[in-house]
Amino acid sequence: MTPEHDTVPRGREAKTDSWWRVQLSNLYGLFAISMMTFDGREATDILRLAATSVPSLSGCTTDAAYLIDEDGMVIPQDGAEEAHPDLAAEVGKLDGQSGRIELADGLWRWCYALRGVGGLTGNLVVRAERPPPRDEFFLLNALGQQTAAALSSSALLKRERRQSVALRELNDQLSTSVKRLKQQTQVHDVLSTISASGAGEPGIADALHQLTALPVAIEDRFGNLRTWGGPGRPDPYPKVGVHRRDELLRHAATLPEAVRVKDRLISLVRPRHEVLGVLALIDPARTAGAYEVFALEYGSTVLALELSHQRSLAEAEQRLRRDLVDDLITGTDDESAYARAEAIGHDLRRPHHVVVLRWSGDLTEGVVAEATGRAATTLGLAPLVSRHSGAVVLLVAGQLDGAALHAALSDSLGAEGAIGIGGRCDTPGRIPKSYAEAVRALEIRRASQTPNGVTGFGQLGIYRILDTGQNHGEVVEFVREWLGKLIDYDTHRNADLVATLAQYLECGGSYDDTAAALMIHRSTLRYRLGRIREITELDLHDVNSRLNLHLATRTWQVLRGSQ
Repeated sequence: MTPEHDTVPRGREAKTDSWWRVQLSNLYGLFAISMMTFDGREATDILRLAATSVPSLSGCTTDAAYLIDEDGMVIPQDGAEEAHPDLAAEVGKLDGQSGRIELADGLWRWCYALRGVGGLTGNLVVRAERPPPRDEFFLLNALGQQTAAALSSSALLKRERRQSVALRELNDQLSTSVKRLKQQTQVHDVLSTISASGAGEPGIADALHQLTALPVAIEDRFGNLRTWGGPGRPDPYPKVGVHRRDELLRHAATLPEAVRVKDRLISLVRPRHEVLGVLALIDPARTAGAYEVFALEYGSTVLALELSHQRSLAEAEQRLRRDLVDDLITGTDDESAYARAEAIGHDLRRPHHVVVLRWSGDLTEGVVAEATGRAATTLGLAPLVSRHSGAVVLLVAGQLDGAALHAALSDSLGAEGAIGIGGRCDTPGRIPKSYAEAVRALEIRRASQTPNGVTGFGQLGIYRILDTGQNHGEVVEFVREWLGKLIDYDTHRNADLVATLAQYLECGGSYDDTAAALMIHRSTLRYRLGRIREITELDLHDVNSRLNLHLATRTWQVLRGSQ
């Protein structure tokens, strides 16, 4: 080519080539940065790489970088605390858009909003003494776009990892559930088939042994062995005492699942509130797991159906029990009573008490009777329950904790009530008298100032003679005649003169004993007794006055419900 055709000066051509080489170098660097940001880094590392790459692509430096997490929270990155104090507020004003930021220091700043497919993921703020050339601005803009894409990719990868972990956990749970369902289905099929086959208790025990590979014991509620499945049947069969057995049943009845008792897992067999028996897995090595526990609990359900079938006349039996109680409280011969009680599984030869209950509110007798049966069973009383003359009647063997029964019923029914307890019955012939005593104790309790609670006939003392049930008004009048002035004085002065007099008479007129019982000084007692003499105008040393006051204070205590 001739010189006249060479229109581009050699120096300018060299300068152009140098510019292109610089641009190619910058593009290559941008490409390298892009590859690095898409190599699976965390979001903070991606933003740090972009921030440190700004000076290599332009004459600018990174002023600050902000990461926005999945919850929309802005997280300043390293170095942001050194930026201008107004920078973060100005970035926020851009509302997720890229744009110029002007601050008081006069430097040129540009905020690149790093937006991906999921929205804003961060902000990258660069600064310089003056605005950069268009080619540098282009490179910075491309860097921002690549960084935004890399952050979106990182977030997507992070979500995919979480979803993958969650999916694996869900698959594991599903596999476990399927395995458990297969095992439970097997237990259901085997035991249901045995129940339908008519194999009875021995068949259920053997099937449960085959399912669990553990020996199986079926006991009645008293701890007697009914059926054994598997090897190692003990002979004789061990049996704990009545008290320990009752404690065990009460504890197990409060829990919804099987209970471990030393080397055994037990489940109560109770189609209703009444415990019909106990199903046990003999597991001294403690190898039983969730499958064996499920088999035991389902086995107890099947066994409950079996025992309920054996007692298919359960409702008739309840009627028999009620009829027996009704006949016992009205009077029947001993031999007939023993035979009828034995036929329904009740030991009438033990000492008994008659208990009569009335509960307040809108509760029906049936509701109270059912709650009473549950509460009594939980307390280990094993009573006969009936309803008579608008009240619930219990025939309870052994010792009776009336306060515990009252508390259990009050909690169960959500209302208060009264309980009367008759005297001890050693034979069925004594039961009508105990019933009358229980009714009288109940009536006196309900007529007292504290009508809710428990009163035993033995607690009435002299009141049993004074109040026959037909002369209650005369008894109250008698108390007012002898104690009315003191009662009124106590009411108006908030004093305790009646209680002081009662204790003084109970202590036989002993100053020392009375003062000790009331926990007051002798001088205080002497003052109170003086006031009593002044108010009543009675001589406490007079035999007749003393007797009548003693009777009146005893009766006052019963009427007040303090017994």
